[in-house]
Amino acid sequence: MLTPVHVILGPTASGKSALAHALAKKIGAEIISADSRQIYRELDIGSAKPSPDSLRDIRHHFINEKNIGEAFTAGDFAIESRERIRDIQSRGLPAVVTGGSTLYLEGLLEGFAELPPGNPEIRKKLLQELESIGKEELYKKLLQKDPQQAATLDATKTQRLIRSLEIIEIMGVSVTELQAQGKRQTGLHFLAWGLSMPREILYNRINQRTEDMLEAGLIKEAAMLHQKYRAMLAEGKIPALQSVGYQELFQHFEGKIDLSTAIDLVKQHTRNYAKRQLTFFKNRLNVTWVDAPENESEQASLVDRLNGNCL
Repeated sequence: MLTPVHVILGPTASGKSALAHALAKKIGAEIISADSRQIYRELDIGSAKPSPDSLRDIRHHFINEKNIGEAFTAGDFAIESRERIRDIQSRGLPAVVTGGSTLYLEGLLEGFAELPPGNPEIRKKLLQELESIGKEELYKKLLQKDPQQAATLDATKTQRLIRSLEIIEIMGVSVTELQAQGKRQTGLHFLAWGLSMPREILYNRINQRTEDMLEAGLIKEAAMLHQKYRAMLAEGKIPALQSVGYQELFQHFEGKIDLSTAIDLVKQHTRNYAKRQLTFFKNRLNVTWVDAPENESEQASLVDRLNGNCL
């Protein structure tokens, strides 16, 4: 019988890291981080990276392993995370996966369908459309052709937007249809647990976490990154920095918006991101949903339940 791999997922600010840490501590596991920003050094506060104490307490994988600017795709993660899990299990230990990066989790849990290689002519045409009609109109086009895929992103995710439309033109079917047709088996047994809570409570937690990040030095961290990587940012070469929590503050540093507006946008965009995460997890992954713990007592109880698989 395959050793189960617990996967703790959910929207941002739902308490995934704390629960995964408690579960890993209970069962003596190592943690696989499924977060596309935490893998990068220097992205600390804005990526809600686990504390240094947590990283010392339990071995984490895919945290602080890449330099900003190094490419690391969802496909890379799908392959390398499976290899790490098998290595952990070969050493007689369990593995716990936690994170909220949707494509990282989909690639690990279900594998990816074979997608066609890019078509330079189609991509050039789509890039011209992006320039002429704008990203919002291009997003509406995807919304008509593949609403499920569109629900997992927004108009700011132009690379995924163009790739999704490119696949539709090449194959004549949507990304959603292709993914449903044939995903490779991973050879691992996953138990995916999703943390659920009322939307109002989640949004309050997101707003509070933003305030906590600001108090911890997010503005200083973002200013350092903006200064250090300004040239690469101008060329759009660092997707990890073109994300919520950083991009809004960069706009402030460039004089486009005031600080109060930037902070409000961080909160709003994070709430929007959480909504897209939930849509993705519910539509694309096989998840057992549980109530997110609100205190240490509830967390300990849930850890025992997950460990016993008695839900």
